[in-house]
Amino acid sequence: MGGASPVEGGDATSRETVGSVLRACRLLEQFGAHRPVITLAELTAASGLNKPTVHRLMTSFVEAGWVHRDPAGAYRIRMPVFAVGAAALAEFDLRTEARPALEDLAARFGDTAFLMVPSDAGAVCIDRVEGGKPLVVAGIGIGSVLPYHAAAAPVVMTAFDQAIRERVLAAGLAAFTETTYVDPVAFAAHLDEVRAAGVAVSRDDFLRGVSAVAAPVLGRDRALEATISLGGRSEDFTGPEGDVRAAAVRKAARRLSAAVGERPA
Repeated sequence: MGGASPVEGGDATSRETVGSVLRACRLLEQFGAHRPVITLAELTAASGLNKPTVHRLMTSFVEAGWVHRDPAGAYRIRMPVFAVGAAALAEFDLRTEARPALEDLAARFGDTAFLMVPSDAGAVCIDRVEGGKPLVVAGIGIGSVLPYHAAAAPVVMTAFDQAIRERVLAAGLAAFTETTYVDPVAFAAHLDEVRAAGVAVSRDDFLRGVSAVAAPVLGRDRALEATISLGGRSEDFTGPEGDVRAAAVRKAARRLSAAVGERPA
């Protein structure tokens, strides 16, 4: 007897339904304040989907009243989408939004993932998730305040916030270990490198034996909001392993930046 069983057929149908929903979400993600109106050709190019699929999905959105299609064939999202977005924004919380990224980084690399925000006193840790590696970065917990010239996350803040940079460079730079930056000229040059790279790597400059990598979370007008960082054993943050960590942290920070940037002013 041939043919798929009802269960198998149902599973295939479910997978196709999920796939269609994900493709539809990918199309809606192309709209934003920077691009409120998009043509079929632009959606096709931006989403990577084929033209018939894009047309079919967008037609469904038009019929549902979520998207408007003008006489020229361009698409614009309608109020039901804004209503859904407003509901999400009303409950937006930076820690809640960042938590999945921290958990993913900690689970993937076994290190400790941190979320930090700037303050007058320094970089404040507002959340952390420990990985499975034996080393626990016990010196940095929730509520800890770090100086702006040591450790990866504070250094990223200094590199991406001009006011913090000017204040830090005008003050004295205290040494925490033998690798802490204490020369303002050398530190300024390092900040320029960090800003150009979009990521900072610290090696034993705040806690001996501990290294970290951090990237900025930027909001509207690329204003600094927070940092995502990963800290652990220094030997794990060199060579290819260090590069993979840096790429993962940068990607997580960019995703959180996109969420933060969509909040209303």
